[in-house]
Amino acid sequence: MASSIEHADVLPFSWDTVAAAVLDRDGTVLHWSGAAAELLDRSAAEVCGKPVGHLLADTSHGRLRDVADRAHVPKAGRARLRHRSGDDIEVAFQILPLETGSGFVVLAASARWVGDAAQGAALLRALLAQDRIGISIHDADLRLVRTNITPERFGGPGTPLDLRHGAGLSAADAGAVDSALHRVLATGVPLVGHEPRPSPSQRAPGRQSSSSLSAVRLEDARGRPAGVAALITDTGGQHRSHQHVELLHRASARIGRSLDVRRTAQDLVDVLVPALGDVAWVNLAEAVFHGDEPPKLVGAGDPHLRRAALASAVEPWPDALLQPGAPIPPYRDTPGLRSLQHGGAVILDPERAIDLVNNQEPDERYLPEHGHSALWAPLFARGLVLGTVTLWRTEEPAPFEQGDADLLTEITSRAALSVDNARRYTREHRASLALQHHLLPRRATDTAAAETTGIYLPAADGAEVSGDWFDAIPLPSLRTALVVGDVVGHGLRASATMGRLRTAIHTLSDLEMDPDELLTHLDDLVTHFTAETDPTYKDPIAATCLYALYDPVTRRCTLATAGHPPPVLVLPDGTARLIELTPGPPLGVGGMPFETTTLELPPGSVLALYTDGLIEGADHDPVAGLRRLIDRLATHCRGDRPLDALGRVVLAETADPSPRDDIALLLARTRALAPDATAAWEFAADPAVVAQARSAATHQLAAWGLDEAAFVTELIVSELVTNAIRYAGGPVGLRLIRDETLICEITDSSNTQPRLRRARTSDEGGRGLFLVAQLARRWGCRYGQSGKTIWAEERLAAEPMTV
Repeated sequence: MASSIEHADVLPFSWDTVAAAVLDRDGTVLHWSGAAAELLDRSAAEVCGKPVGHLLADTSHGRLRDVADRAHVPKAGRARLRHRSGDDIEVAFQILPLETGSGFVVLAASARWVGDAAQGAALLRALLAQDRIGISIHDADLRLVRTNITPERFGGPGTPLDLRHGAGLSAADAGAVDSALHRVLATGVPLVGHEPRPSPSQRAPGRQSSSSLSAVRLEDARGRPAGVAALITDTGGQHRSHQHVELLHRASARIGRSLDVRRTAQDLVDVLVPALGDVAWVNLAEAVFHGDEPPKLVGAGDPHLRRAALASAVEPWPDALLQPGAPIPPYRDTPGLRSLQHGGAVILDPERAIDLVNNQEPDERYLPEHGHSALWAPLFARGLVLGTVTLWRTEEPAPFEQGDADLLTEITSRAALSVDNARRYTREHRASLALQHHLLPRRATDTAAAETTGIYLPAADGAEVSGDWFDAIPLPSLRTALVVGDVVGHGLRASATMGRLRTAIHTLSDLEMDPDELLTHLDDLVTHFTAETDPTYKDPIAATCLYALYDPVTRRCTLATAGHPPPVLVLPDGTARLIELTPGPPLGVGGMPFETTTLELPPGSVLALYTDGLIEGADHDPVAGLRRLIDRLATHCRGDRPLDALGRVVLAETADPSPRDDIALLLARTRALAPDATAAWEFAADPAVVAQARSAATHQLAAWGLDEAAFVTELIVSELVTNAIRYAGGPVGLRLIRDETLICEITDSSNTQPRLRRARTSDEGGRGLFLVAQLARRWGCRYGQSGKTIWAEERLAAEPMTV
C-alpha cells in the first residue's frame, strides 16, 4: 500500500460521512457500517468475511497479512478504494487498534471532504483570531454557536455579543440585522456590505466607528442549511478616506469660483463646516482686502489680520466670538510659531490655541464653547502668508487626527492660491476702475446751454472694466458738446484707449468742428492707434461714439453717430421718443462718411445718451431694452426732477441687476438764451463802418446795463472789425451774446487762419489780435461752410439771461 496510502497526522471527522469497518488481526472485514456501504456502494454481505485488500485499487504490494502486520500498519493516511462502478475513490483513513489486540477499527472518509474540513478549520481559526474581522457562527435555529465579537469592537471590553440580537448596534439596525440573517438562512442569498451603526452606549468617546456586515449560509455535506456565518469588518479607515476624497473634490469645485476675496474665504469655511469640523473662521491680512501684498511678518508681532469669513454648524454664529471685520491681536513668540506660519496644518488644544494670541480680552473671544480640538493652518501662496484658517470641533467628540491635518493642508494650499488670485484681481480691477474714474469727467455740469449728469456703472463682479465714457464739453459762444462712447474690449487697454479718445475729442471740439467732421478725424485717429499697436495685441482697436452739439442761442442740436445707439429725447410735456439718426460705421473702420441730424429743442428738453450695456439686459434683447428705457424716461422724467435722481431710477429699473458690461448714461436738460440776450449787425467792407460798429456795441451795452464793459468791448470790436475789412472783405457780421460772460463775434467770408504774433517796434501793424488776447478772457476762431467767426469772451458779474 506504499503508493496508495499517504501518511497524515490527523483526520478531521465529519460524522455523517465517516465510514467505519472492523478488521481482525489478519485484515478480514468483520463489520461494515452503513456509511461505508454508501461510500463504495458495497453492502456488508459483500464485504464481511473477506480480506480488506480486495477493496484496494492498488494491490501490487502484497496481501492483507502485510497490512495486518502491526509493525507496518499505518495509523492514518490516504488510500484509493474500488467503487462498485469500477471508479477509484480516494479516502483519508485512520486505524485504531482494539484494546484486546484482536483487531482494528478503520475510519475513512472522502479525501475531498476531509480536505475541506481541514481548510475550513484553519480558516475558522484564522478568522477567530482576527481583531479587525468579527465572525459570528449560528446554527440552523440561528442560535449563536461561536463568535469573537465583543464590545471592544464597539468601544469597550466585555463578554461576547450575539450579533443576531443586535447587541452593540443601534436600535434602528438591531431588527434589520436579525431579519437579514433569517433571509440568508432561508434563501441562501449572501448579505454583502451592510453597514450597521453602533449604539451610542457602545461607541467609544473620540472614535469614529464604521463597519461592514456580510453573511453566508452554511450547508452540510448534503447541501442542507446548517446555519449562518456572519462577518463584520472595520471600515472606518476606508470610510474616512472616501470622505476625505469627496471633501477634496468639493473644495476643488467650490473654492475659487469667485474673484472676490471675502467670497473665496467664505467658500473655504463653508466647505470645511460641517464636513470636517463644527466651527471655522478665516483671518486675512488687511492688505489682501485691498489687493495689496501682506507684510512679510515672520515670528511674533502684529500680522494686521481681520476676520474675513466664518461658519458654524450650530447657528447662529456665537456672539462671544470675534465677528466679521474684527482685528486679530498680535501673536506671542511661542515655540514653533514660525514653523506654524510657513508649514502645514497643525493640531492644537485649547490651551495652546489661546497661548498664540497676546491679548487682554477673555479667552471666549478666540475659543468657541465646548471647543476641545482645533486645526490651524496658514494660507501660504507665492511666498506670502495671506492669512490663517482655524477649525474647531465642538459637537463631534473625536479629536482631530494627523490625517485630518494633512487633508486641511491640501485644501488650504489650493485655497490660498484662489485667495491670492482674488487679491491680484482686486488690485488689477481697482487700478482699472481708478484709471477709468480718473479719465471720466465730473458727474454733473451746469452751463448756459444745459444741465448735465453722467453716471458710470461698472460691470458686476468677475468682469473687467471696459472703455465706456461720457462727456459734457463747454464750447465757445455758450454751446455744449454732449459725448458718449464705448471702446470694444475690456481691461486696462480699453480704459487707456478710452482716455486717448476722450482727450482727442476735447482737442477736436476746441476747433469747433461740426459733429460729422469731428467723427471723421476721430476715425482716422483710431485707425492710427491700431497701426501703432504692438503686434502681440491681435485685436484691432475699435469704438462707437455719439457726438451732439447744442447751441442755446438757436436752440439747435446737431448730432452724428459712429456705430452708437441713438439717444432718447424727452420733451417738456413728458413725451419720449428715439431720435432717428443716419447710422455711421464704428470708429476704426475708415473710408465711410458720417452724416448729421439737426433738430430744434424747446427749453427743458432732456436728452439721454447711453452705452449698449444699459439696453442689453439679462434677456440680451437690445430692442426690448430700448423700449424699457423709453418707457422709464417717459414715466419718471417730469418737471424739474433732478437729473441725478432720474438717472438712478432709470438704471435701477432698466439695467440688469448684475450687468455683464459697463454702463454709461448721460442726461442733459437743455436751456435757451433769452431773445433779448443777443444782438447782431451786418456791415459793408468799408473802413468807415468801424465807428458804426463801435457805436452799435456801446448802445447795446448801455441797454443791458453793462456800461463798465464798454471801453474794453469798443477796443475789441474796433480791432476785429478792422482786421475783417482789411483782410477778408465784406460783408462783416457783428454779434454780441450776453450771459455770465459777454461774447463778441465777428464773422467774415475768409477762411484765412488768424495768427497771433508779437509786433516789432518798427512795425505799423500786427498788434490787433495781441491786443484782443490781452483784453479778453479768451478768444478763438471757428469755421463754417463759408467764412469764419472770430470770437472774444469777457468776464461779467451780471446775472445770466437764460431760460
